[in-house]
Amino acid sequence: MKISYSKDADALLMELSDEPIAYAENAEKVILHYSNDEKLVLIEILDFRHLMSDKTVAELLAS
Repeated sequence: MKISYSKDADALLMELSDEPIAYAENAEKVILHYSNDEKLVLIEILDFRHLMSDKTVAELLAS
């Protein structure tokens, strides 16, 4: 799994697979991206800094 953070979008991205993304489902502040065979490929958490404490953000981004 690869974790990255976009400061511009304030979004945490968790890449679970290198498979191409076929479609996405939006559930408020979370977007789930799936492959053609319905495998979860990417998770986006929007407004990440508003949802997590500064300590949690620092720990996630340090790993």
